[in-house]
Amino acid sequence: MGATLSTSDGSPTGSRVDATLTGGRGPAESGGDGLGLGAEAALDRARDLLLSRQQPGGWWQGELETNVTMEAEDLLLREFLGIRTELETAPTARWIRSKQGADGAWATFHGGPGDLSTTIEAYAALRLAGDPTDAEHMCRAREFVLANGGIERSRVFTRLWLALFGEWPWQRLPAIPPEVVLLPSWFPLNVYDFACWARQTIVPLSIVRSLRPVRPLGFSLGELRTGLAPESATPSRKARWMQRLDGALRGYERHPVGPVRRNALRRAAEWIIARQEADGSWGGIQPPWVYSLIALHLLGYPLSHPVLRSGLAGLERFTVREETPDGPVRRLEACQSPVWDTALTMVALADAGVPADDPALTTAADWLLAEEIKVPGDWSVRRPRVAPGGWAFEFDNDGYPDTDDTAEVLLALRRTGAPPALRPAMERGVRWLCGMQSADGGWAAFDADNTRAITRDLPFCDFGEVIDPPTADVTAHVVEALCAEGLAGSIPVRRGVSWLLRHQEADGSWFGRWGANHVYGTGAVVPALIAAGVRRDDPALTRAVCWLHRRQNADGGWGEDMRSYRDPAWRGQGDSTASQTAWALLALHAARSADSASIRRGVAWLVKTQRPDGGWDEPQYTGTGFPGDFYINYHLYRLVFPVSALGRLLRDPEESGRLPRDPGEPS
Repeated sequence: MGATLSTSDGSPTGSRVDATLTGGRGPAESGGDGLGLGAEAALDRARDLLLSRQQPGGWWQGELETNVTMEAEDLLLREFLGIRTELETAPTARWIRSKQGADGAWATFHGGPGDLSTTIEAYAALRLAGDPTDAEHMCRAREFVLANGGIERSRVFTRLWLALFGEWPWQRLPAIPPEVVLLPSWFPLNVYDFACWARQTIVPLSIVRSLRPVRPLGFSLGELRTGLAPESATPSRKARWMQRLDGALRGYERHPVGPVRRNALRRAAEWIIARQEADGSWGGIQPPWVYSLIALHLLGYPLSHPVLRSGLAGLERFTVREETPDGPVRRLEACQSPVWDTALTMVALADAGVPADDPALTTAADWLLAEEIKVPGDWSVRRPRVAPGGWAFEFDNDGYPDTDDTAEVLLALRRTGAPPALRPAMERGVRWLCGMQSADGGWAAFDADNTRAITRDLPFCDFGEVIDPPTADVTAHVVEALCAEGLAGSIPVRRGVSWLLRHQEADGSWFGRWGANHVYGTGAVVPALIAAGVRRDDPALTRAVCWLHRRQNADGGWGEDMRSYRDPAWRGQGDSTASQTAWALLALHAARSADSASIRRGVAWLVKTQRPDGGWDEPQYTGTGFPGDFYINYHLYRLVFPVSALGRLLRDPEESGRLPRDPGEPS
């Protein structure tokens, strides 16, 4: 059985909650007779559910749901390697069929429009599974594909998958020469000019592209062709230069220098193997993982080789199997988030009043302490003098700790009382965060000063962000963590605050790189600025609070659709969700918003929409992988953030008396 979201509902931690929080007196303490009883009961239920989901090892992990390209590419990978069986194919195809939209297409997020490339990959996977082309669902998918330009208008990465099976000519794909690994780190367009997720994908793809393998599917996808030329926007001057560069590289591809090419392939393979994680993955994420397996196999590594054997076995941990009324389904997570989920949960439980010495928090702290990364990784190419000390997102990703997780872990560990055993790790984390600040004062997730924007104009970079510049949400989390460590007056924090103030949007919000979107960014920045000492009546904070109030939905909640990444009209607009409502409430609470009616309505929405088990339904995606291209539904977000928001409001005497006493109380 693969890594599923087993929840340990019988965990003994849930049975002692009331006594732990109140000394045996019942529900969580409120701070006065004016406590909102409906909100208090909602918090109790949510807190108990969250405690019950702690794993025996001390961590929390919610499913990380994306889109069906994960399952489609898994079947294509297995077909290419010759290891696809009916055992994987049937339940995977059943899952893919279940996600098809009414328009015949597959979307990249719940409720979103059909996506051409995702639909092509899903269609190809279902053909592998034996679905006939004249089946009703296949006809609808094909009609969507043809109406939107066919294979010819799909993204480069989709056409790369098709080229592996002879369904697209290799010579009509952009060049990615493996010689890129030979470029020194100071040379433009070397691999370290790309974000960590991009560089780990580009290196194996350079091998695949240079060897140009073809392993026929046994059927043709010609029914998805329109004969149109691949579509491209009017190129900028930089893009035109990049297209000329691509033309030159394609010319070199036809006649590479033999010794240089052989050396590049060898070095690329060594680079890949050196970055395999303990769990068999690469970067703990799907794209470099599957391309690395293909690349090494093409270079002659047999499937029995320890590197490939470990890589293939590791995929099982990312596999979720589930029984449904239509039969068993199988799906894959693009990534896993146990460190992130655990840190967020610890903060939420502390916000809800769970004491610092509660076993749920102390065992989680012990687990996080063991997850500290004490070895250098690719980040040290740009920061060679910075000592290691941080945390990654995943179970095993020692090569790529990130500042966002490290900041959240520091905040979580501090809520355990920061016992002496934790202090050295926390101090290392603080030093690493300060060392990872970019030259402009902001923080990016994985690297410092990874800002060479020209890489975005390369012809094969038509999907997802390929650099890792500083962002408001990450910078805010780091600033908040450093302030919690007593560094509010330090130079790094002052530079970070200046960065945040410079990057506020004209409407008063902040962009959210890793969460959707301006509600997430604003919800992160407002508490950070206040922690750093910015006055609550500062014009920047006033504009942010006003923006949040204006974006509140009629039902009392907040929501923002993923389309806001491409269309500004969607900023702060969308169906209300539990996580986004909580983000807004956390910001309004930190700012001590005078609009108590807005806060009451937000809390009332959370209370009214809570499930009997204490959780919330949230099919909407509120996490982001690549803005505009790849989105995430973190299944634990719908629980941890409402617990934090309700906990902070209920435990604040200034706020608790303003909350609704029951879900039906008028605001």
